[in-house]
Amino acid sequence: MFNMSFSRFLCVVLTSVCVLAVTACASGTTAPKPVALEPTPTLLGVRQVWSAQLGSFNLPLQLKATGKTVAVASTIGQLAVIHADSGKELWRVDVGAPLSAGVGSDGRFAAVVTRENELVVFEQGLHPWRVRLNAQVFTAPLVAGERVFVLAADSSLTAFDAKNGQELWRNQRSSAALVLRQAGVLTAVGNTLIAGYSGHLVGMNPLNGNVIWDAPVATPRGTNDIERLVDMVSGAARQSVVLCVRAFQSGVGCVDTQRGQLNWKKSANGSLGLDGDAHQVYGVESDGQVVAWRQTDGEVAWKSDRLRYHQLSAPLVLGRSVVVGDESGLVHLLSRTDGTFTARLTTDGSPILTTPVAADGTLVVATSKGGIFGFRPE
Repeated sequence: MFNMSFSRFLCVVLTSVCVLAVTACASGTTAPKPVALEPTPTLLGVRQVWSAQLGSFNLPLQLKATGKTVAVASTIGQLAVIHADSGKELWRVDVGAPLSAGVGSDGRFAAVVTRENELVVFEQGLHPWRVRLNAQVFTAPLVAGERVFVLAADSSLTAFDAKNGQELWRNQRSSAALVLRQAGVLTAVGNTLIAGYSGHLVGMNPLNGNVIWDAPVATPRGTNDIERLVDMVSGAARQSVVLCVRAFQSGVGCVDTQRGQLNWKKSANGSLGLDGDAHQVYGVESDGQVVAWRQTDGEVAWKSDRLRYHQLSAPLVLGRSVVVGDESGLVHLLSRTDGTFTARLTTDGSPILTTPVAADGTLVVATSKGGIFGFRPE
């Protein structure tokens, strides 16, 4: 999603679950002027080693790195797997319908969800099976342990057999009046399945869906349902058993997933996910500031306004850098130490909306024109 100020991009879409669409809405206000970029830095030598094309203006929903491959799903229903080292396309399929949720993959099975609420799973691009779901889905399915887990907008979480689509269990929680039309948190840490529900991270047994722990990360505040939205957004920073997440336009926090306890939480104003390392958690605020919070206590380690109002992607930690894409198709590498620029890369000039990924030593980014680009150190 474009990283815009709250007033510019909220609009309510009423569905059976009253879904809030986080899309660009006309407000009549003038967008702030992006901060002028510093001269192209050359502290790190990085070069483009390959490029691929998913299709003209075939907007990628998500990149998913697994081992030495990257899976990419587009809004119009193209699903492809690319070798990260060479950019060679290993397989591609047409799902047959536009997608609402990006790809989940374990390298063998790849799962997507269509706008018609249909879960579609392929095995190495073949033998698809389809299951009709009861609600819309905006979060990429999680594929793990030969199971496919689907978090829906009605606050249900369902597990399917990855080989044949058999429903194994379903956990239903109370639905909020409004939820984000944006990918949420669905991941696993060890043997614990973890999902974001409103302002809570919930740990579950993946075998039966039973709740193991429930950790509140953000508390709804405000005078109306929109102001009280604190849904978790996709992009969690994991270090060992600690998982750090962002609550939409509310805050960031880290949870010990073994104990199910909140380590810390801090106020923050952003709509995109996080990444992190052993020392810090990194995120992009709604105005384009890049922030590093300390892993230990959540205090701000540094804050950079060098990319303010450039409408950034969520960050990726790679080597000594924090990587973000912007609305001009530029890829910026910032020092993890202090947020200074270390390198800048070009693509095709169209916005980079999806979070960059790394696989097999290659940085992979996708643009809104459907361009996929691989970069490696010189």
